[in-house]
Amino acid sequence: MKVPASEAQENMLKEAKSTYFDLPALDVSIAFPQATPASVFPPCKSDYYQFNDLLTIEEQAVRKKVRECMEKEVAPIMAKYWEKAEFPFEIVPKLGALHIAGGSIKGYGCPNLSITANAIATAEVARVDASCSTFILVHSSLAMLTIALCGSETQKQKYLPSLAELKTIACWALTEPDYGSDASALRTTARKVEGGWILEGQKRWIGNSTFADVLVIFARNTSSNQINGFIVKKDTPGLQATKIDNKIGLRIVQNGDILLKRVFVPDEDRLPGVNSFQDTNKVLAVSRVMVAWQPIGISMGVYDMCHRYLKERKQFGAPLAAFQINQQKLVQMLGNVQAMFLIGWRLCKLYESGKMTPGHASMGKSWITLKARETVSLGRELLGGNGILADFLVAKAFCDLEPIYTYEGTYDINTLVTGREVTGIASFKPAALSNRSRL
Repeated sequence: MKVPASEAQENMLKEAKSTYFDLPALDVSIAFPQATPASVFPPCKSDYYQFNDLLTIEEQAVRKKVRECMEKEVAPIMAKYWEKAEFPFEIVPKLGALHIAGGSIKGYGCPNLSITANAIATAEVARVDASCSTFILVHSSLAMLTIALCGSETQKQKYLPSLAELKTIACWALTEPDYGSDASALRTTARKVEGGWILEGQKRWIGNSTFADVLVIFARNTSSNQINGFIVKKDTPGLQATKIDNKIGLRIVQNGDILLKRVFVPDEDRLPGVNSFQDTNKVLAVSRVMVAWQPIGISMGVYDMCHRYLKERKQFGAPLAAFQINQQKLVQMLGNVQAMFLIGWRLCKLYESGKMTPGHASMGKSWITLKARETVSLGRELLGGNGILADFLVAKAFCDLEPIYTYEGTYDINTLVTGREVTGIASFKPAALSNRSRL
């Protein structure tokens, strides 16, 4: 039990503090004038092999408008919100005006982008702030796409137009406390009753859930034992979503725990196209491609930041860019970005031609995130002490990449998806233990 301090003790504590103890921190531009913080975002220097030439005019236009918006509207405020672990609702209308929510969905007010344009938009958002890209990805490439691919015509007309404008926000709830990589074994139940369904269960790590207007929730049908999908509206009786605190990465994303206690969902809000877990794969095939482009964007931003920093920051009478070891690390980062971009671009083309397999998507996501980890680690080294400050982007990107390395399939699970495809042998579960000795 905490014992309240006496008035005398409080006075002693005050006297022990300096007169400047409670002053606010210096602005980083004053505290460290030798280098420009990420609030003034660096120009893009990471397209060394001129991959922009591979993009269509429309795709280049998407890249340009998203880059301009993110650098102007989001870069100046991202460190502040990341530190507070709060979501910057003031930028939602600006992101909505970009007309990228809904990605490749055609009609219903959605932009009907190519998969490549959708991926480029994802990367450009992530280049400045990974949390914003996750917010859009969950809303667009998971929730909206599920409604578009698995919803009825009435559901599409009812929900998609406002979601496309970001006038309403959606989340996508599959993961549970006991079932992450083993998501197909989920326990949340859907029981048929007159006029609808009763949902009971719990979800965890659900991005956007604390403020979503529309929640796409997956539950096990108690009659068929198959996975079904449902659209649940915010403030439905029995529904509760609470924020997960103390994250070290994607701190702006509002991940939540969802509790479902006798939540009634009318028949009209059951997604008719979700009748088994396999039906979620249509959505995950696209979203996994988009997730693969997040670390590409993050690595681009880290490289751009390091490139500027090394030319501005001086030690021993010379810019850091003049030292051989720093140039070697910078070029290693640049090479990684070129390779990552090319893998991501090829993944998009395989999808657009109908040739992409689950193994392709899984290897792309796992390999790209692995190389991104190496890239941001090198960036952290290059910035020295400033490499642990969110003001200079790299520390924030370093932390933000960790959950991306894990979600949409961990590195290990994704390698096993590809391994199953190339060998024909599944190795997700350990061999059954036998009570008999093998000797």
